[in-house]
Amino acid sequence: MRHLTFAALATLAATAAQAETPVLTVYAGDYFTSEWGPGPVIEAEFEKVCDCDLQFSTGDLLPRLLLEGKRTKADVVIGLTSDVTAKARATGLFAPHGQDNSALTLPIEWTDDVFLPFNYGHTAFVFDDTRMENPPATFDDLLNMPDDVKIVIQDPRTSISGLALVLWVEAVFGDKAQEAWGKLAPKILTVTKDWSTSYGMFTDGEADMVLSYTTSPAYHMFAEEDFTKHAALFPEGHYFMVETLAKVADTDVPELADQFMGFVMSETFQKLIPAANWSLPSALPQSQWPDGWAKLDLPEKVLFYDETEAAAVQEKAIEAWRSALTQ
Repeated sequence: MRHLTFAALATLAATAAQAETPVLTVYAGDYFTSEWGPGPVIEAEFEKVCDCDLQFSTGDLLPRLLLEGKRTKADVVIGLTSDVTAKARATGLFAPHGQDNSALTLPIEWTDDVFLPFNYGHTAFVFDDTRMENPPATFDDLLNMPDDVKIVIQDPRTSISGLALVLWVEAVFGDKAQEAWGKLAPKILTVTKDWSTSYGMFTDGEADMVLSYTTSPAYHMFAEEDFTKHAALFPEGHYFMVETLAKVADTDVPELADQFMGFVMSETFQKLIPAANWSLPSALPQSQWPDGWAKLDLPEKVLFYDETEAAAVQEKAIEAWRSALTQ
């Protein structure tokens, strides 16, 4: 009986200790906690300094927030891009991030006091030089490639990269966007719901090019020692996409949420981004990027819509894409 009593007391003590450990709930995209995503290493590093339990809850971020509203269980939301932050801001769910924007190293000026960038990249078409000897050197070259070239892209209604693509086409071609899509349409093998499906088709050899990011070749270079993948860089410019995080105003653990926001801006977090999320850190000078990253080919010209501009042209841009691909 004494043994059982001690065991019960030990269990109660462990349960009480667990209950006293504060939990920070962070909503993130599905990719974030995958085995190749940044979530696991971020969780491990933050828990070293927070004396807390960081828990990621994944799914489609914006639809989930719109559905839950004030009932959301999130303390922090990470992964909303600047192309959708206008809708997220309109929910009234978020509070100022309280961080110093002057510490950011983005290629554009960022003054938003609610949505804090944690990484960025540029939309691009990626190819394998063993399968494509003469890649397009301009966006017009891409449109005028033979129709037997097969490209996979993502749906702008379900994918942040797909949305970035239609905004990229809109930024480059303007009123001629639908005409541009008409030229590209015969070369589009398929449109997938998400980026991972498209990229898997490309790496499996089912497509010659895939809509991805200028940083995608870095994964193959540094993780696989494969130097055959490249981003086709166009002088017309590449659409800049930034991923952000924001603090929920009604969080039950505001101090912990603030600590996480500060952690994201720290050198520890920022140095995790290149090899954990295969993108560029938002608050780390190039001199502190991992070896080889500063030599990565990046576009000379950056195209960008702020959240107001993106919200204003999204419907038009998606309709130009939809109309051309359904003809």
